Amino acid sequence: METLTLSELNGRVRSTLQYTMPDTYWVQAEISSLSPSGSGHCYLELVQKDETGRKFLAKAKANIWKGIWMNLRPKFERATGERLAVGMKVLLAVKVSFHEEYGYSLVVSDIDPTYTMGDMARRRREIIERLKADGVIDQNRGLPLPVPMQRIAVVSSATAAGYGDFMNQLDSNIYGFRFRCRLFPAMMQGNDVESSVISALNTIAAQRDSWDVVVIIRGGGAVSELSCFDSYDLASNIANFPLPVITGIGHDRDDTVADTVAFMKVKTPTAAAEYIISKMYDTAMELENLARRLGTSVQERMNAQKQRITLLSQKLPSLFAVLKVRQEQVLERAGTRVGNAVANLMTARLHRLELLEKGIAAADPATVLKRGYSMTLCNGHALKSASDLKPGDRLVTVLADGKVESEII
Repeated sequence: METLTLSELNGRVRSTLQYTMPDTYWVQAEISSLSPSGSGHCYLELVQKDETGRKFLAKAKANIWKGIWMNLRPKFERATGERLAVGMKVLLAVKVSFHEEYGYSLVVSDIDPTYTMGDMARRRREIIERLKADGVIDQNRGLPLPVPMQRIAVVSSATAAGYGDFMNQLDSNIYGFRFRCRLFPAMMQGNDVESSVISALNTIAAQRDSWDVVVIIRGGGAVSELSCFDSYDLASNIANFPLPVITGIGHDRDDTVADTVAFMKVKTPTAAAEYIISKMYDTAMELENLARRLGTSVQERMNAQKQRITLLSQKLPSLFAVLKVRQEQVLERAGTRVGNAVANLMTARLHRLELLEKGIAAADPATVLKRGYSMTLCNGHALKSASDLKPGDRLVTVLADGKVESEII
């Protein structure tokens, strides 16, 4: 058995690889680490995972030398709008290299941006399909826009140029509208964007009654750092948010997933401010039209009532004359009825008096005596019974033409 030093063995490995694999190969892999160096080179670690994304099937170191890196990086960013980053799937042109001291590695000579763009688009589609399955893809877009829209919760970085542009646009609007804005600070670039923005949104949600709308603005950052807005967790938070969310994160390319689920997507922070101002203008015009219509309606109503009063005042004299005639007729008829009633009552009373007079006359003793009757008095009193007499009583018998005196024997 041949005995070799380690360097001799590694040298043979290097020679074998150079002999058996001299060509350049296109390799699909995922970047698990990326470290640009101060010398201008870029060092990567590439991995292949199983379908679950949890188990590693292969690993390899890769190097992009300075001359290649200076051309490859801007080419990739121009094509994809993204920076090469950990977790990104790439298609690299590589040559196999083996160094006696540093071991096995791949030397990158080119990259195919379309492969990464396809993978990014696929991931966005997967997230969007997941949000559709959750039933929230259009939820924020379906919220009613408050009227008026003056209380603005802003999610941005305090130092972002876009935030300053947004505030200047609102404050200097030509209509003189006044808005109440508050900044809820969040990172707009780097690895903490997702968690930072979600935290700011949670703070706003806790005081939702104080705000009309949320604006997420970015402006001034690199377009290559927009992939953080293709996050499922961030998009789900926006889709389920209780207030309308407007995104203005400063780009003209395809929408991020956050843009897709937001109530309104605009290109820039300035455009977000212009949108809010335009909605306030629409509200002001609507209120002005309502006020004008209300004024016209009130004036028409007042004119109609005035005309009615004028017509009534013109009719009053004739109405009073008719009323007077009617009342006089009523009084006349009432007087006639009262006169007739009094006359009838007087006639009845006179007839009764006549009957009473006849009755009294018929009962007069003189009248009775004239009919042949007589009246006997004893001691000045009318005699009613013979048993009342005794001998010696003197009687006076009154006749129609005189008196007869007698004595009881």
